[in-house]
Amino acid sequence: MMVVILWALLACIWVLNPSYVSASTDQSDVSALNVLYSSLNSAQQLTGWTSNGGDPCGQSWKGVICSGSSVTSIKLSGLGLTGSLGYNMNTMTSLSDLDLSNNNLGGGSQIPYNLPPNLHRLNLASNSFTQGIPYSISQMSSLQYLNLAHNQLQGNLTDFFGSLPSLTTMDLSFNSITGDLPESFNTLSSLSTLYLQNNQFTGSIDVLGSLPLQDLNVANNRFTGWIPDRLKKINNLQTDGNSWSSGPAPPPPPFTPPPSRRVSPGRNSGGNNSPSHGSSGGGKSGIGGGGIAGIIIAFLAVGGIAALFLMRRKKKNSLSEEHHEQHQSFTAPLAPNEDKEMKTFQTPVVVNTVTMPPAAPISLKPPPSDRQKSYDEDDFANKLVVKKTKSPLVKATVYSVADLQVATDSFSIDNLVGEGSFGRVYRAQFNDGKVLAVKKINSSAIPSQSSEDFIDVVSNISRLHHPNLVELVGYCSEHGQHLLVYEFQKNGSLHDLLHLSDEYSKTLTWNSRVKIALGSARALEFLHEVCSPSVVHKNFKSANILLDMELNPRLSDSGLANLTPDAGFQASDQMSSGYGAPEVAMSGNYTTKSDVYSFGVVMLELLTGRQPFDSTRPWSEQSLYRWATPQLHDIDALDKMVDPALKGLYPAKSLSRFADVIALCVQSEPEFRPPMSEVVQQLVRLVQRANMSKRMLGGEAQGSGRRADDADAQDYML
Repeated sequence: MMVVILWALLACIWVLNPSYVSASTDQSDVSALNVLYSSLNSAQQLTGWTSNGGDPCGQSWKGVICSGSSVTSIKLSGLGLTGSLGYNMNTMTSLSDLDLSNNNLGGGSQIPYNLPPNLHRLNLASNSFTQGIPYSISQMSSLQYLNLAHNQLQGNLTDFFGSLPSLTTMDLSFNSITGDLPESFNTLSSLSTLYLQNNQFTGSIDVLGSLPLQDLNVANNRFTGWIPDRLKKINNLQTDGNSWSSGPAPPPPPFTPPPSRRVSPGRNSGGNNSPSHGSSGGGKSGIGGGGIAGIIIAFLAVGGIAALFLMRRKKKNSLSEEHHEQHQSFTAPLAPNEDKEMKTFQTPVVVNTVTMPPAAPISLKPPPSDRQKSYDEDDFANKLVVKKTKSPLVKATVYSVADLQVATDSFSIDNLVGEGSFGRVYRAQFNDGKVLAVKKINSSAIPSQSSEDFIDVVSNISRLHHPNLVELVGYCSEHGQHLLVYEFQKNGSLHDLLHLSDEYSKTLTWNSRVKIALGSARALEFLHEVCSPSVVHKNFKSANILLDMELNPRLSDSGLANLTPDAGFQASDQMSSGYGAPEVAMSGNYTTKSDVYSFGVVMLELLTGRQPFDSTRPWSEQSLYRWATPQLHDIDALDKMVDPALKGLYPAKSLSRFADVIALCVQSEPEFRPPMSEVVQQLVRLVQRANMSKRMLGGEAQGSGRRADDADAQDYML
């Protein structure tokens, strides 16, 4: 009897106090919902929700539906919510249905990039989102329903719809989207409902002609041309308010064969398999004079192309024989003092029978000549050696996996010094006492585990020599492993120095921060304007700016961008960390201008000491860009933004000019951002003015050459 009473008591406790039960929800889902709740304003109606912890599946969180321990559905339509979506919703990998329609989300900002990746239904209709459709939506291969109607979306649609085979319904109506329909629309093989009305689309709708549409509304746009015949058969078709062409549609383009037709049993077609069906001439068959002329022209064109091809091939073969020694099949090059173990890397990888150099090799061109010299330009000029070498293809030492395992103690966690988009970095201590850094490339970063792709990348990296780039020392490509060996920088990264320093760490002085900004700018200037073709870094952030013992910056991961085939993943990483330019969120495409934006964000870090995105701060201050940029031209606000660790020891004029450069770099429109050579000039002038002011104030006559962290009180009187 006592046992029954005890069980009954426990059951009552279980029912009346659900928190007694241990949390059953996946922690990544809990964290994402916590951040979402913190990002939403006026969220009192979200009963059960909390910004810290909780158990959405074990408790009753409004609008949240679970399957087991995973959140599978969030339905919060029509609750008058404002604010924005959380920055880490991409971690909710089990979420299949997200409905936040009929609220006032966005507040004039764009749809966030980090959306759940495995959605079947996404409904953000009737909110206040602006700009375009984020690239991440193109990665949702399971997406069936997409509704972004009644927002403030604008600009052209990016051509990224080719990976949405399951999409059946898409509603983009009542926005301000412009431009022609993307060609990839014709791959939406499951699309049955499409609403595009009340936008500013232009061009034709021919791309929709082959889709299995049952409902189509393209009214009130700026479409031109003809409505395809197949679309005219749709019962629910609305096309009013456009500038359609009248009259019959134009004939097929030249040399396009007409649809095949059966030959009438009683008609003799002679040598022609397709009888004539013109309106005049009644029974004529065969090819007219125009057709014969067309065929003759076609034969002449094909013959000319074939002759040209044979001539070029003959020339290429002669050149190949002449330079046989320089362009042999891909063979891993050896260091000058090779040992017996390294000789195992000499097995060549043969590419067909004609050997080819690495794809898109990087050549070097002179830097901009109109740039003014800075206080340490002479030193940099002596170090910057631009060489054009023809052989070997890779000028770097070849290491074996065994050597690197010994040096890193089998890649021990104790030797782990960092982890990034491409893989982990380990400290390696070699027998000769040399300390290097070994980057172990993730297998997902090498398409199809291709060693040739890796060697091509290594070849290009080995050509990048600049005092503000981390120098490649060697590499390893063996047993399916791909590793890069770099110089080791004992002062770690700028990110760690700014954000992970303890009470015993030395604070970066203002002069050190300007020095780091200038050196990092020079690194990007080299990649963008000296290398040909330009090298877009794609992952510029403070964690990739390493510092030597004199606090000179060395940019890492240069030339690695082509290793990652999943551009969406890399863009997601940049956007969630706060470094990604707005246009990257829209298209996933990187340019030198997106690097400039990321550089501006790093300058904001140097100025404020804050991280680009910090979820621990109030919602209005979580994004460094959004919080800081409106205040860059307000002197009083600028003083309050400065990193408190500087304790007011900074030159007021220098601070203002530093902020001016930031404002140029982080402009939302990429075409308005300056090239890096101009950024370098601006920072050089800043340093020159500081040095001139020091001399006028009685500072050291040779002060322009001394280290920035040796600054005395006179530095802060500017």
